[in-house]
Amino acid sequence: MKLSKPQPRRDTEDYILPLVNIVFLLLIFFLLAGTFKAPDPLEIEPPQSRSEKQAETQGPLTVLLDAQGRLAIDGERLEGEALQQRLAERLAAEEGGVVRLKADAAVDAGRILEVMERLRSAGAQEITLLTALRTG
Repeated sequence: MKLSKPQPRRDTEDYILPLVNIVFLLLIFFLLAGTFKAPDPLEIEPPQSRSEKQAETQGPLTVLLDAQGRLAIDGERLEGEALQQRLAERLAAEEGGVVRLKADAAVDAGRILEVMERLRSAGAQEITLLTALRTG
């Protein structure tokens, strides 16, 4: 009697390894290709609003105003003449003169108006005050 040799069974790991390789390659691709937002140089808790209009994430100049009244542009804290000069340079380069103001909720309204006047004197045509959506 002649017996046939049993066929060697393929290990199930042989089928999973290419899948694992592809998953890791995709993970690395998305980690490298993803965009990360740099943290703001000032800690700001914006006021809450019921408006559901979304602000543009890219584009116009964003000025930050924290609870202590410090200002930042382009991730750099500036004061006085340096602030006015940077504002004028950026607004000259921006088309339309659109500025977004991200102010802390604890900032006095008078201080916000003062900053808005500075922005207008530097050449801002339109100023948008950024708020957070009120939940509940």
